[in-house]
Amino acid sequence: MSRNAHTPKENENGKVLKISRKIILAIQHLIAMFGATVLVPILTGLDPSVALIAAGVGTLIFHLCTKGKVPVFLGSSFAFIPVIITVREMYNGDLTYAQGGIVVAGFIYVIVSLFIKKIGIDRIKKILPPQVIGPMIMLIGLNLIPVAIDMSRVKIWVAAITLCTALIITIKGTGFFKQIAILCGVFVGYIVCLAIGFVDTSIISEAAIVSIPEFALPTFDIAAILIIAPVVLAVFMEHIGDITTNGQVVGKDFIKDPGLNRTLLGDGLATLFAGFIGGPANTTYSENTGVLAITKNYDPLILRITAIFAIILGFVAKVGGVLRSIPVPVMGGISLMLFTMIALIGVKNMKNNIEKYDAGIIIVIATMLIIGLGTTYLQKYTGISLGIPVNKDVMISGLSLAAIVGIILNVILNRNKPIKNN
Repeated sequence: MSRNAHTPKENENGKVLKISRKIILAIQHLIAMFGATVLVPILTGLDPSVALIAAGVGTLIFHLCTKGKVPVFLGSSFAFIPVIITVREMYNGDLTYAQGGIVVAGFIYVIVSLFIKKIGIDRIKKILPPQVIGPMIMLIGLNLIPVAIDMSRVKIWVAAITLCTALIITIKGTGFFKQIAILCGVFVGYIVCLAIGFVDTSIISEAAIVSIPEFALPTFDIAAILIIAPVVLAVFMEHIGDITTNGQVVGKDFIKDPGLNRTLLGDGLATLFAGFIGGPANTTYSENTGVLAITKNYDPLILRITAIFAIILGFVAKVGGVLRSIPVPVMGGISLMLFTMIALIGVKNMKNNIEKYDAGIIIVIATMLIIGLGTTYLQKYTGISLGIPVNKDVMISGLSLAAIVGIILNVILNRNKPIKNN
């Protein structure tokens, strides 16, 4: 027999070993996305188990739309947190109205994907240049930081321990350990709260091992839609950045093949599905791109295995019980880090893509920040609401108003200026 020949048993063992390695790599991706994916529903009031299922199914939808070529995982989008909370408060805690807005946001993504296929990406960049997208991303984080501070005040020292743990691991950690800094911070904060009796363990003990999550159909209302839908403007360029970065790690140009129109279509249909079952909007996760860079294994099948794991976890009720038992100051501490990072991403977006800060660009950035922060804080601390009236009870303000004004103002002041291409 030839030295290179293999018996059927040896081939079978090799196949099992290959599959087991893919499963291990998939678990790493699961850990990387898990904390952020479930944090969004915890902060907004949506069901974390539904969010896991929405993320898993959404990822599979994305891979179907992109011909299985792009190794991406879709998880809960932080960009929608403030508008979901706003709509929740408007409708006395009824999150089905927020779901309606999420469904429409997903539909807008689908429409944009069709436009891009027809007219190309360059024209879209002229409407949404860095001086518009950067401030929008900044406003998402800056408007959420006070929420995290309020959560941290419940037990400020617990929040501090949680935050410091995550920061130390992020700065000093290496390899895969660095990728799970958020989970490590939450874990340490949770253990500290357990030690002082600050965890309601009855939530866990009363939860069934397996159960059907609280799926819910959306309710459509124009006021809620007008508040949530404009956030698509903020996450659109973020999507382009994520796909570009993913391609750079893998060594392929996914903007061209399978095409930006296909990646946007996958993201949009995933968000549509999430809104219809009661989950938060989905977005491409840079956490998983980081795992790709560490493992050097770019097989998209691994991400699809991760998606299946996420769906399975969504039906394990004990997991939901553990998540709901996480104390508020623990979530406050980790949220401070996450929301600050979101704001910094907006700053980085402008730094990397704006060549010259002339008067027109500065006016657009300053106006958006003043409107986005000013109207939000004015309403919170004085009760005075400034914005565009939708009906007698609702008006567009904060991030949504800033986005609309920013786009119009930029067209007026900067429409003929070139956009930096990196």
